[in-house]
Amino acid sequence: VHNSSGPVGLSGLCQITEHLFISNAAAANDASQVAKSNITCIINVSETTRQTPPPTGVEYIHIPASDSPTFPLSDHFDTVADKVQSHAENNRRTLVHCNAGVSRSAALCMVYLVKHQGASLLEAHTWIKKCRPMARPNNGFWRQLIRYESELRGSTSVQLVFSSMGEIPDIYEDETRNMTPL
Repeated sequence: VHNSSGPVGLSGLCQITEHLFISNAAAANDASQVAKSNITCIINVSETTRQTPPPTGVEYIHIPASDSPTFPLSDHFDTVADKVQSHAENNRRTLVHCNAGVSRSAALCMVYLVKHQGASLLEAHTWIKKCRPMARPNNGFWRQLIRYESELRGSTSVQLVFSSMGEIPDIYEDETRNMTPL
């Protein structure tokens, strides 16, 4: 599992694979960044739609999703992963973004890596974090991601555990040991 381009600036487009990018809404709305990265499809996973039309020739998909742990993001897992894959097979590039590029878009990019790149959920998380260090799906999305990996593979590489911060993915356990509850 590798990232061909390395980090591309925290506020800009971050390249995850040859054909998949992640960003926040501001970067996704920057036509020059989109053009420079040869993006042919933008998937917006937020409650708000673009204020400006997408650049000419760029397919635009809006999935109205809230960053709430109870939002059924898993309803869109396969659709988004398969769309990214179909673009990749045609040597086209997809940008997945939400408001901040932290929770919704990161979860959906992880699904693509699990389904189409053969990564475990743990590997997909590590891969995304290398590209976009602030990526951190909310706990409800983690629950859905873990269920998805279990259904796809019959096992899970990440588990939810209880901590002083409530239920969290076990990969965050070390972070919370050093934190004091508010």
